[in-house]
Amino acid sequence: MRFNIKRRLLYLAFGAAAFIGTYYAGASTHMSDEDAEELRRQFSEQIEGIDGSGIFLNNFVISLFMFVPAIGIGFGAFSGFATGMVFTALASQPPLVSSISPLIILITPFGIMEVFVYGLAMSRSGMLIHRVIKDKPWRAGNRRHFLEGSLVPTFIELGIAAAVLFAGAVIEWQLIEQFGGLDEATTIYL
Repeated sequence: MRFNIKRRLLYLAFGAAAFIGTYYAGASTHMSDEDAEELRRQFSEQIEGIDGSGIFLNNFVISLFMFVPAIGIGFGAFSGFATGMVFTALASQPPLVSSISPLIILITPFGIMEVFVYGLAMSRSGMLIHRVIKDKPWRAGNRRHFLEGSLVPTFIELGIAAAVLFAGAVIEWQLIEQFGGLDEATTIYL
């Protein structure tokens, strides 16, 4: 049991590193002023009227896709890259923000929580595809082993993801309100 926990933590670290790496790649992408402006406009429209519940739902839906076997890894990488590009677009406008490392957002309390969940989900996606190939659950004798060994832990991790993302959304929303609300934060960036 102890070995499995260590292995699970290792997979989690690989998943988190993959998300951070693709986020950083997206944040390092050079874009024209017009592309940055368009991305800022789209982001502003997307978050218009969002609150703590909306932040939670957005992040939870993203993480749900990351749990899908095999596809979740690619979706997580795409999500990390796209989030990094949004940071670049937002950071290109005000000079103060453009001098900040794109990784700084990931060391906020809610950033750490989100990276944890996305790493958990991406790594579980890889583990699930491995178990499907190895266990062949479509064979009658293998279904119970697959259910107990893979699906039950997946549902437990989905619950953990929901709890962590909910707490992260509460923290993020409190910080947004403390710094003047969403409209003020959007005005600073746009």
